[in-house]
Amino acid sequence: METRPLGGTGHDSTVMTFGAIALNWLEQEGANQMVEHVLDAGVNHFDVAPTYGDAELKLGPKLRQHREEIFLGCKTQERDYEGARHKLERSLDRLGVEKIDLYQVHGLEYEHELEEITSEDGALAAFRDAKDEGLIDHIGLTSHADPGLILDAVERIDDLETLMFPMNPVVVGKDDDEHDYAGVLERAAEEDIGTLGIKAFARGPWDDRPEHDRPFANWYEPVDTPAEIEERFDFAASQGLTSVINPGDPKLVAMVLAAARNYDGMDDAAQRSLVERLRHEESPVPEQLHH
Repeated sequence: METRPLGGTGHDSTVMTFGAIALNWLEQEGANQMVEHVLDAGVNHFDVAPTYGDAELKLGPKLRQHREEIFLGCKTQERDYEGARHKLERSLDRLGVEKIDLYQVHGLEYEHELEEITSEDGALAAFRDAKDEGLIDHIGLTSHADPGLILDAVERIDDLETLMFPMNPVVVGKDDDEHDYAGVLERAAEEDIGTLGIKAFARGPWDDRPEHDRPFANWYEPVDTPAEIEERFDFAASQGLTSVINPGDPKLVAMVLAAARNYDGMDDAAQRSLVERLRHEESPVPEQLHH
């Protein structure tokens, strides 16, 4: 599988990152098989979080067995020093490892959160101390929110090495500041920051169906055929991202792996026609923003 430099981290990430939230819906044996399957396909970058149910625990056994082959991203939604430190230690414990390669501020949404994170006793101070102690190697940030806020974060956090944010043709087709993730990509390239794409496979927000009636365990309704998944993967991977993360439902992972292994670019005309076709769809992003 193709690899690309993850910004200035010194790590080359595969063009697909395994979003380990998918493990949450599997029994341990199934989780072990899925991790083996993902590793066999060549994926070397995994991403997990304490909010993903039991995903950290389910990832643990195979992660420890294959620790050298996996660049491990984890994250915290805590915004203050104590909370962030506690969550980091808890994740290390649940995963059963001594170090997390990339530790990320999880889901930055509001300006006041950025204030808190960057303050003297904010989460970033805990990240930096953990880095000094060898508990983490790199610092990143994830956000579903306003691209302007992500750019503010880049401005204010000079040791930021990766960003994770939405990238799909629906979002690219909306010509407004609220969806200008292309601007984030551009800035990241200037600063040599690695970029990880989420929501590449989002069809749009779920309709009013109750959660138990939805066919997939995703925050949004995903595309779900091999052809659509390949088209969406090709698009996201052609935007300049370092790596694209699979949607969370375990039923979709094999199709994304196939798309990632087959990836060989997407020409401009094909990208434009996909954006044109989908630009009037409802965006899977802002509904997250304004809750």
